[in-house]
Amino acid sequence: MNHLFPIAFLSLFATTLPCQEQLRPRVRDLGLEIGIMQTGKYNAITDVSGVQVGHVTLASGEKIRTGITAIIPHQGNIFRSKVPAAIIVGNAYGKLVGFTQVEELGELETPIVLTNTLSVWTAADAITDFILDLPGNESVRSINPVVGETNDGTLNDIRGRHVTKENVRQAIEKSRGGRVEEGSVGAGTGTICFGWKGGIGTSSRKLTVHLGGHTVGVLVQTNFDGILKIDGVPVGKELGRHFLKDELTDGSCMIVVATDAPLDAHALKRLARRALFGLARTGSAMTHGSGDYVIAFSTSEKVRMHIDSAGLQSQEVLPQRELSPFFQAVMEATEEAIYNSLLRATTVTGNGRTAEALPIENMKDILRKYGRIE
Repeated sequence: MNHLFPIAFLSLFATTLPCQEQLRPRVRDLGLEIGIMQTGKYNAITDVSGVQVGHVTLASGEKIRTGITAIIPHQGNIFRSKVPAAIIVGNAYGKLVGFTQVEELGELETPIVLTNTLSVWTAADAITDFILDLPGNESVRSINPVVGETNDGTLNDIRGRHVTKENVRQAIEKSRGGRVEEGSVGAGTGTICFGWKGGIGTSSRKLTVHLGGHTVGVLVQTNFDGILKIDGVPVGKELGRHFLKDELTDGSCMIVVATDAPLDAHALKRLARRALFGLARTGSAMTHGSGDYVIAFSTSEKVRMHIDSAGLQSQEVLPQRELSPFFQAVMEATEEAIYNSLLRATTVTGNGRTAEALPIENMKDILRKYGRIE
């Protein structure tokens, strides 16, 4: 994609929220390594070759704190070159558009867009326009847009439905590879996690050469409650802010998993299921009102359907017996992505309320107390 647009509200965002690049670390900047596997170059979902991410952040006035995050599986015409995909539901209190066709066919044919709860239909409409406009799609009459959400109505005037089709289109078209901005950006602008400011987070794991050398990348939109644990340390309990302490709260988490391994829809479903284990490690109980979903896809050319001269479909698929390292990879990457969403997020005030950023120094003291960092 890699198209840049002079978007006025992005500069407005820069004056509304602190610069995260200068102020907030990622988890590995603290000297804390999650799990045992190596990360990719950027420790991001974009370490999976071809995957791109784009954000549009809406932060203006006193009430608007929302946005869009788009994940692009590859730079071709995805409708014409569909990728294997699967979706797992942890808790289904959510509005995941496009689920049933992915479940039925095991294919993803559009970018994945994340936004707020009341903007999913606007986003789906924008994706439809985008796919219809692609060269080669002039005769297309059916499109299955995939849109996930969390409810940012505490910090954002969600009923105002400020996300437009143009905003969504911009997020798709300005997507790029490389480093991914995290924290209070895009679809994570108005989210809250474990009682602190949540947001967008990402991480990746690279299998060793003798295990195939493949990469698993994860991106999360965190907006849920629980009892925060970081690498097993009860940070939420130590800081005195956690689920059930004062009031009952719900929330959601969207998890997007990408891999370059040749996994079919069945294997991707198994992989997606393990991402929920990474979510649980951070302290989430997937409460009644939480929409917890995992969308997983493979970018491998080997598993895109090929038609032979007899009209038969074929794929080259990794054997099921080789999936165990991928399960470990996705658990670690999901766990770390959630931590990054919290660490990179800045304090945000909106809609008459404030969500404080996780206090880094206090958290570091707790991690030292439990021997996790020096």
